[in-house]
Amino acid sequence: MQTTSLGMLGFWAQIDTVGKLTAALLLLMSVLTWYLIVAKGWLAWRARRRGERALAAFWAAEGLEQALARMQRVAPDSAFTATAVEAAGAAAHHARHANGMGAALDYSEFVTRAIRRAISRAQARLEGGLTVLASVGATAPFVGLFGTVWGIYHALLAIGFSGEATVDRIAGPVGEALVMTAFGIAVAVPAVLGYNFLTRANRVILAELDGFAHDLLAFLTTGAKLAPGEAAASAREDTRGGGSEGTAMRRASSPAPRV
Repeated sequence: MQTTSLGMLGFWAQIDTVGKLTAALLLLMSVLTWYLIVAKGWLAWRARRRGERALAAFWAAEGLEQALARMQRVAPDSAFTATAVEAAGAAAHHARHANGMGAALDYSEFVTRAIRRAISRAQARLEGGLTVLASVGATAPFVGLFGTVWGIYHALLAIGFSGEATVDRIAGPVGEALVMTAFGIAVAVPAVLGYNFLTRANRVILAELDGFAHDLLAFLTTGAKLAPGEAAASAREDTRGGGSEGTAMRRASSPAPRV
């Protein structure tokens, strides 16, 4: 342990300003990576839990007003609740201001746009910061490699000035410079794994939200909720199709009967 400590201290003492700035950059990238993994992981877990409560409240209600009231009570900041409130508001606005047959035919598209806006906001919130993780995972190894090359260059210059190119004089400085490459890899691996994990978690949440949006539009356009079995089948179909918001919205925006 003492040898490692002395080695790291010796490495830090012998590198110049550029090397120290490179090491500081890698340290900053590492701290930012772990912060985003913990913060976004907590956000995804909380969104999943509150989404489950909001869906349970929606299916337990007998009407739209009761469903909205229950969802706002059990999960007020859930994306599912925000989508339902946005859609219900759009439906009420259309009902107040619709005039003539032409306006009535645009009801489904009007509500669909409101639902799409709510889903887009939820997606932006869930995916915020993932670009940073992807960038760190892609660039950290090269930043570490730059630090290694720079350290080896200065180590070889020092050996050249001393005039003694023996193995014992080369191995130490060069080995210490290679620590920068290891540091870059150590920063990149958690960033890549965290990005993949969070992307998968967000995809599951958005697929569930997408299926709920389809059920909600069917309820608002027909006046009747889908049966739980039908809703589950719809969600599975959305997941097989990629779970994207655009897939369900294209299906949901098709003309639907009104009551």
